[in-house]
Parts: sequence; structure tokens; C-alpha cells
Amino acid sequence: MRFVGIDPATRTGIVALNLKGEVLVEMELKGKGPAGAMSTPQLVDLENQLYKLLLKGDLIVIEDASAGTQKGITTGMVHGGLRSMIYRRELDFDISNAMWTKKYVGVKVEKGQTEKQKKDAIGAAVLEQFGYSHKSHNVVDAYIIARIALNLYLMRNYEPLLDNERHQVEVVQGIMERAEVG
Repeated sequence: MRFVGIDPATRTGIVALNLKGEVLVEMELKGKGPAGAMSTPQLVDLENQLYKLLLKGDLIVIEDASAGTQKGITTGMVHGGLRSMIYRRELDFDISNAMWTKKYVGVKVEKGQTEKQKKDAIGAAVLEQFGYSHKSHNVVDAYIIARIALNLYLMRNYEPLLDNERHQVEVVQGIMERAEVG
């Protein structure tokens, strides 16, 4: 059993953990094709890469599109395409929103912060809390999401969580409640 976190984007982060929280897979996926806007061949290649990495029995959490994203069409294509790959693999998934990903590691977005400052703060928090780092911020986000997937499984099975900070438990409970409603 693996716990998979996916941070969808034109460069998609994916991390798979085992039950102990050890990293089994950590990659950044990018569809092959010409530079520029996401083309259909690039999207299909990205989807196929994800499809090949997913295994029967994977428990998946995928990050939802950020509210107010500036690239709505591309975001919709990537998120929808990757979700359809998960579905084609006959796997279920839960959804975490971008704010929950930040909250899970205790990062609060400050007014006026640049995207780089936000990503640097998240990377520093992950390194401090879990001893994990990666050159790609998409993979770092996917690592957080994979930890959410693992703790979601533990909570659903009434087992002790690996991550017990109040804000982490609130995120996992929030995803559970949303799944029960949806």
C-alpha cells in the first residue's frame, strides 16, 4: 500500500510514501512537447506518465486548483486530465485544497508575499518538520499531500497518526468531512 500525493501543474509533483512515511517515489512530471502553452500532446504525455506510476491499491490525495488561478484553462485541463487518469486506473482519490497544504506545515500566507517567498517558506517548514527537501517546489508540495494521504488513512482506520500537530489533524479531519459530504 502506498500513499500518493499529487500536485497538479504543467510540472506535476508526485510523491508516494509507505506506511512508515518513507519516500518510495518522488518525481516532477512534465509533458513532452514544444515550450509554451500546454498543448494536447503535452497534456496526454503528462497523463500517461502519471498513469504508469499509479498502482492498484494506491491511496491518493490530489491538490485542487488554487482559487483565483491566473491560468484557468491550462489549470482546468491539467487537473481534469490527471483526475481522469486516476479514474482510469480504477482508483479513488481525496482532494486537498492549496490552503490546506500550507496549513499542514503551519505556513501562513502573508499579504504581499511573492510566490517565491511562499514556496521558500513551505520548503523550509517541510525541511524543519520532516527532514525532507527537494529542488522542485511541486515535489515538496506533493510530499505534504502524500503525508496528508497517509494520515487520512490512519485516521479512517482509527490508528495513531504520524503527524499530530493540531493544524495537521484539522486538515485531515477537514478532508474527511468533505469526502463524506461529497
